[in-house]
Amino acid sequence: MSSTNTLSDAFRRYVPLVEAEMRTVINAGTQPRELSVMLNYHLGFADSSGAPTSAPAGKRIRPMLTLLSCEACGGDYRRAIPAAAGIELLHNFSLIHDDIEDRDELRRGRPTVWKLWGESQAINAGDAMFAFAHLALLRSAECGAPPERVVRAMRAFDEMCVRLTIGQHLDLSFESRSDVTTEEYMRMIEGKTAALTSSACEIGALLGGANDATVQAFADFGQWLGIAFQLQDDVLGIWGDPSVTGKHDSDLAHGKKTLPVLYAAERDARVRHGYLEVGALSHDAVQPMRELIEAAGGKAHAEQAAREAYARALDALSATGLDNAASRALRDLAHSLLGRQS
Repeated sequence: MSSTNTLSDAFRRYVPLVEAEMRTVINAGTQPRELSVMLNYHLGFADSSGAPTSAPAGKRIRPMLTLLSCEACGGDYRRAIPAAAGIELLHNFSLIHDDIEDRDELRRGRPTVWKLWGESQAINAGDAMFAFAHLALLRSAECGAPPERVVRAMRAFDEMCVRLTIGQHLDLSFESRSDVTTEEYMRMIEGKTAALTSSACEIGALLGGANDATVQAFADFGQWLGIAFQLQDDVLGIWGDPSVTGKHDSDLAHGKKTLPVLYAAERDARVRHGYLEVGALSHDAVQPMRELIEAAGGKAHAEQAAREAYARALDALSATGLDNAASRALRDLAHSLLGRQS
């Protein structure tokens, strides 16, 4: 069987198990029905009235990283299912809060939680999702994971939460600044995007019984993979096909400060004055600015940086010395993320 088929098979096998665990965790409490509806709605399990549905719910990449990392290290993936669910719940907690902070009214083609239920209730729903994420990870012990490994995994999980929050803090602070540097931007995405993928792999390796050096290698793999993923997203956000990406407006129309823009602004005053000091662009101004950014090397630089991050991710995975179906599936997953169009 090819590694590509192994990856496809893994998604088919693992995603339903992770989603079943997520449902179990978020519906196990005694919360009011409306709160339960909000959580299930955001996760794509229900519509806004609470009726079961199969709405778009994200790619579930992060829990896949956890389970494949566990298996690659020779562990029983079943021990890591609760942790994988916790990783995905934590990711979705961050999305609920990000939507409020960024004033985004749509998520995966549906109204966001805050848009339907108001900011205060959305914040509360996000807080509940955060708590359920921790409870999910703790269930790993009930699945046979050694308690000392669960404690180490929880420490990595909470350290990731801090890094994630720092990344969001920096991202929000960039909105009011016209002097953001490429170095600051890279530090921001190391927290906001790469912290989750790094911890997903680290926790999977921990629960798979890996030694310290291997655990660190998996954390490094996830870190560089997350950076590559974000840089690819930066390119798609400006030059991607809206019919494929699902984004109806370019990132330029929203005033986003991503690596292509910042790199170009450091080399062309027209980008700095015409975009960083202006912010969101009108529809007619997007294409001329897109061309200026590409001419200044912004697109090429971001694409090259993504390729370099991808290469470092694969180097970290190779450093483990592991070569099995799960490690090959991780390589295929990394490759698919770099070459994606949405």
